[in-house]
Amino acid sequence: MPDKLYKRIELELRAHEPAVLKSYTWFASTAARELNIPVERSWAPEDPHKERKTLLKAAYVNKAHRVQYEMRTYYHFLTVKHLTGSTADTYLEYVQRNLPEGVSMKVIKHEVRKLPPQLVTPSGEDQ
Repeated sequence: MPDKLYKRIELELRAHEPAVLKSYTWFASTAARELNIPVERSWAPEDPHKERKTLLKAAYVNKAHRVQYEMRTYYHFLTVKHLTGSTADTYLEYVQRNLPEGVSMKVIKHEVRKLPPQLVTPSGEDQ
C-alpha cells in the first residue's frame, strides 16, 4: 500500500498562558527542524481572544453588586509542508505526546490524492 502524501499540515495551538504556549511552540518548531520537516509558516496573532463574563457577587440578592471575569486565549499557528504519511504520523505523535497541560492542539491535514476516475478525461478522446 503506497504511503500518503501531505501538501501541508496546519497546527493550531491554544493556551491561556502565553509563556507555556511560547515554550511549546519552540519545542514543536525545533522537533520539525530536527526531523528535516520544512516549516512553511509560524505565526501568532498579536492580541488574544478575550471572553468576559459578568456574574452577581451574591447568589440571590443585590443585583447591583457584580463581578467581572475575563478569560484570555492565546493562539499560535504552525504550518509544515511536503510530508509523507509515515513522517507526519511520527512527528504528530511525538508532538502530541509532549503536549503540556493547558495547551490544546488542532491538526488540519491537506492530503494529495489522485483525481477520481469520473473526473479524468479518457486517454483516447481529444478536446
